[in-house]
Amino acid sequence: MSLFPKRNNSSAYHATHGAASLTAVSSWRSGYGARNPTSKRTPPPWLINGGSLVVMSVLVLLSLSIGVADFSWSGMLQSLVNHSANADSSLMLVSRLPRTIAIILTGIAMAVAGMIIQVVLKNRFVEPSMVGATQSAALGLLVVSLLFPASTLLIKMSVATVTALIGMMGFMALIHRIPPTDFLMIPLIGIVFGGIIEAITTFIAYQTETLQMLSVWQFGDFSSVLAGRYELLWLTGGLCVIAYIIADKLTIVGLGDNIALNLGVSKKQVTWLGVGMVAMMSAMVVVTVGMIPFIGLVVPNIVSRIMGDKLRRSLPAVALLGASAVLLCDIIGRSIRYPFEVPVATVFGVVGTIIFLWLLLRAPSDS
Repeated sequence: MSLFPKRNNSSAYHATHGAASLTAVSSWRSGYGARNPTSKRTPPPWLINGGSLVVMSVLVLLSLSIGVADFSWSGMLQSLVNHSANADSSLMLVSRLPRTIAIILTGIAMAVAGMIIQVVLKNRFVEPSMVGATQSAALGLLVVSLLFPASTLLIKMSVATVTALIGMMGFMALIHRIPPTDFLMIPLIGIVFGGIIEAITTFIAYQTETLQMLSVWQFGDFSSVLAGRYELLWLTGGLCVIAYIIADKLTIVGLGDNIALNLGVSKKQVTWLGVGMVAMMSAMVVVTVGMIPFIGLVVPNIVSRIMGDKLRRSLPAVALLGASAVLLCDIIGRSIRYPFEVPVATVFGVVGTIIFLWLLLRAPSDS
């Protein structure tokens, strides 16, 4: 059975659904990318990306400077000048720098994954945690940890990727009969589907007395990131590069089946490539730092409202904003209860909810 609904080419179908489809496409473009000729002109991409890069650089310096252990930039500079290690340089190389790099890679991966799944499903209200990807990855990680506790991190990541892909396939099988104009049903089904998988995972953890281990994967936290424990996230950077290479094909698939067919783009191949990339990114993040919600939901929507839906144009901005958002939330989590830390997933859950509600309730700029 195909996971995608077959198109009805009859004239009755077009007569009945043509207006609805045009309305859906119109609302998609007007809400997330189309610009009224009389509205305020959008800033050029180089200006947006340059500003985002400056903001991210400032946040990186703050992230490297904040921490419980004593650290001074003068000691770090002295270590560089004398070419000798000291307490400041060791702290920087072992803890501060790996943590900051892990935060940046996580923000980029989850933001790009959210953008990909939104384009593939043609729905702006979904992200990896709403299609069963992160929950399925956590389930696979728990199962492999119980059955093969001595397995390497690469094996755990591979199993988590496979289970995340299976979970996303199950979700897509559930929604293939839903009309493309029914935008709200897809995230609702995704929330229920993810809740069921999460309940199964929690039940298994309860029966095996591993709830504490499961909580590490369910709440994203960077406090345990050290050198040698985050390098798996570099693979997500390679996947983001691949996403940028195929950005034009993803954009065409997001415009609709007929347009993709007329332009010679294989919808199924591009769709499954995108789904596989989202599954791998979600699994790597869950294995390394745990689940962090709302990044893939909030960041792509903000960028789409500013820059439109062309992925090759907006993907760098999505990556930079995702990294900056996670950096900011991590800095807040480390500062509000110093010297204790609030998990970044908790902080982003609050901030992301507020921002997304503002996006939903905000009146259009040209109204």
